[in-house]
Amino acid sequence: MPDRLLPLLSALPQTGDALGERLGVGRVTVHTLARRLAEQGVPVVVSRQGYALEPGTPAPGLVPVQGLFGRALRYTGTTTSTQDDLRHWAEHAKSPAPHGAVVVAERQTAGRGRRGRTWNTPHGTLVFSVLLCAPLTLPELALMPLAAGVAVHEACRTGGLKWPNDLLTSDGRKLAGILLEADLRGEEARRAVLGIGVNVGSAPEGAAHLHETQPGLTRAELLGRVLAALEHWLGQPAQNVLSAWRAASLTLGQAVTVTTPRGTIQGMALDLDAQGNLLVQVTGGQVHTISAGDVQLIGSLPLSSPPAS
Repeated sequence: MPDRLLPLLSALPQTGDALGERLGVGRVTVHTLARRLAEQGVPVVVSRQGYALEPGTPAPGLVPVQGLFGRALRYTGTTTSTQDDLRHWAEHAKSPAPHGAVVVAERQTAGRGRRGRTWNTPHGTLVFSVLLCAPLTLPELALMPLAAGVAVHEACRTGGLKWPNDLLTSDGRKLAGILLEADLRGEEARRAVLGIGVNVGSAPEGAAHLHETQPGLTRAELLGRVLAALEHWLGQPAQNVLSAWRAASLTLGQAVTVTTPRGTIQGMALDLDAQGNLLVQVTGGQVHTISAGDVQLIGSLPLSSPPAS
């Protein structure tokens, strides 16, 4: 029942009587439903004028959508995962989610990051997933997290990128993360779901948030920026994406420790190859090509030979 009230709320207050008439219930029931939405994390504002959503809430009608991405948008309070919600919507038999559809949530009870990590979503975080429909080749999939990183960096207007998909402040605190999940069928995917989390007004301990430098930024405004940038960068040629990622990188030219499925590699991050893999030179001069792994920036490490060409 609270989900029936949520789509009726906007940034402008509406009286309990007016909302009740639309729902076919009394104003006391409307108040109860509003309280339940608040318990789910939805920022409902209750005043003498009625019921409204907090300004800047990333809900339908409040997000400045500029292109295709976000035209179909669902917003909820608490859910298990926006990734799972969007996948279920895409598989709906009668009205599947279209390309560019978005699911936004205030809280996730089973949100996940890369390599099975938990994705925390404190109040003030922008957490959403975007559906990408079309046959996607493996090379295209490999570049998507990098393109998404460039888009998030551009939209947030601060920080730099750590390979493969984190936005950090200059002092190394995390601002945003990206997760790409694809339904593979042989050498291509029929669709992919891109999950993004940005610390806007608050952050977990040890991380950073955008209000530190942009105190007036709302989550709705940021979501509109990110969606427009995503639509642009996901359609760019690989060389443009790689060039933009290099320009925003905090990884290249730095000493790193990379944890990979095959073990740990320590050396200097030299560059990205044409597929977006990270090239790391270890002591002795050997260059390793890293296609998947977690990078830790560790400061300068001496190399016994100059970088390989």
